[in-house]
Order: sequence, then structure tokens, then C-alpha cells
Amino acid sequence: MFTRILALVVLPFALAFGGSLTLALPAPLMQLSEQVTEKSMALDYDGAMALAKKVRGSDDGVGCVLENIVRVSRYDDLGDTASLLKAGVNLEKCASTGLWEALRKFELGYVQSESGHSVKGAMTTRSAAKLFEESPEQEARAFYAIYAYYIDKSFSWVPFKSDRRSEYLAVLDSVATGSKRFWPLYLTSLVWMHYDKGDFNAGLKLAQRGLGKVPNHPVLLQVKADMLYRLKRYKEAAAIYEKSAADYMARTGKSIRYWCAVMNLVRIYADMGDKVKMQAWREKLNDDTFKKMKNWMPGSLTDDLDKRDLLD
Repeated sequence: MFTRILALVVLPFALAFGGSLTLALPAPLMQLSEQVTEKSMALDYDGAMALAKKVRGSDDGVGCVLENIVRVSRYDDLGDTASLLKAGVNLEKCASTGLWEALRKFELGYVQSESGHSVKGAMTTRSAAKLFEESPEQEARAFYAIYAYYIDKSFSWVPFKSDRRSEYLAVLDSVATGSKRFWPLYLTSLVWMHYDKGDFNAGLKLAQRGLGKVPNHPVLLQVKADMLYRLKRYKEAAAIYEKSAADYMARTGKSIRYWCAVMNLVRIYADMGDKVKMQAWREKLNDDTFKKMKNWMPGSLTDDLDKRDLLD
């Protein structure tokens, strides 16, 4: 009876999304998809895109999803908002099936939220999570864990409501260690979950784990600096952010990541009591480029500086 009921629950999802509930691919495509991640994490976005297009030649839906994951990675590093918006447009059109359709929606939900449509993004992510929940695959369970962690957090105040956040953290940690394709997404999600818990030591260890795989990755270095700042290791955090600001200025000009470094340096030096350095970095925020990009800055960072009257 249980098997029959389970089949009745799962079957509508499978029919609605089409295809099988798996992220597995034939060996040649699996290897290419892993190489897409390798190229992206090596900051070779053009190379990653070329490999994703090769995948698309064999499987249009999977390749389309991978192409737009590359675009999202490019945005996350280079602050290329045009890439993010293009990813959103293209993800609406990808003809993916099965769990790749779920992953398409998962990525689309992120793009929608990041581009200012948080309610729509949450609804899109929820529809993806429901299908991930039904799959026994570890990678699918990890994607579901990202969603479910924050759902359980939002209901943690309800009496007698089960809280499985520790389980979700364990799933993510395990899968992030073994996944070659999606480990950056799992790992960074795991970092911010520990950050959310106030366990900054765990977040720092995870950032170090990521840097062990891709030394000097600019995004992971900023993540590491965030953890150091929360641990009040101000000098170490400042050193990373000073170098990050210089490196991003050289690579991208005054991009989102450059301004994130500047804003963090303002509050780090404020907390250190170094008014001279704090003011020097604060004055950079008078730039018209920053004012135009302010809405793209992380809300928590902007709110923190606003609350402390460190933004004009």
C-alpha cells in the first residue's frame, strides 16, 4: 500500500517535469559537465561556456542549464549584471527535463531573487525543491537541503515543529565533498548556513576547504574574509579585503565585488577604531559609480553601514 501511495505522489511530478528523476548523464557528457565547473572555478568563463555548448550539442536542455550556470558564476565574480539578466531570460526558455528541469528552476529562482523579484524567486525555487525532494540521488538531496534548511528556520518558532536543519547541514557537507559538478554551490550554501547559525569557525573552515581546491579564488577569498571579520580577526580580514579591492580594480574596474571589498573595509576599520583608514575607504563611496550600483550591493552589508551612519 505504501509503495502504491508513493507512486501516486511521485508520478505526477515526473509527468509534470518529463524525463527521469536524475542528474546523471552519459559518461562523455558527465565529464564535460565536470569540466565546465573546473573552467568556471579557474575563472575561464569563455572556456566554460564553450564546453557547455558542446554539451548542448548532445543534450539541448542540459547544455542550456549549464550555459546559464556559467553566466551566473560570471556575475558572481565579475559583477557582470548583463550576464545575470541574460541568464534569467535564457533559463525561462531552456527545454530541460527531469531533475535538470528542477535545476533550471532552482537557478532561475536565484536569478529572480538576485535581480529584485524575491517573491517570484521564492515560488520558482519552491517548485524546484518539490521535485528534488522526491529523488534519492545525493546531489538532488543536497539541492533540496538548501531549500529545506531555510524553510525549517522560518518555522523554528512553531511549537513541536520538527527541525531537521542539522540533518540538512550534514547532507550538504557530505555531498559537497564528493561532487565534482556542483561542489561550489553546495559549499558556499553551507558556509552561509553556518554563518546564519553564528558558527563562523565552521564557515571559515569551509571557506578554507574551498580554497584548498581553488587557491586564491577571488570570491572564496571574500567569503573567508567575511568569516574572519565575524571572528573579530580584523587585521587578517582587512588584509584580504585590501588585496581583493586592488585585484578587482585591476580585473573589473569598480565592480560589485570591488565595492563589497570597500564597504567591508569601512566597517572593519571602524570596528578597529582606525578612523583615518576608515575615512579613507569611506570617501571612495562618494563615487558616482557606487551610487549607481548601490542597489546591487548585499542588503545586509548596506543595512549594517546605514545603521552605523557609515554611508552617506
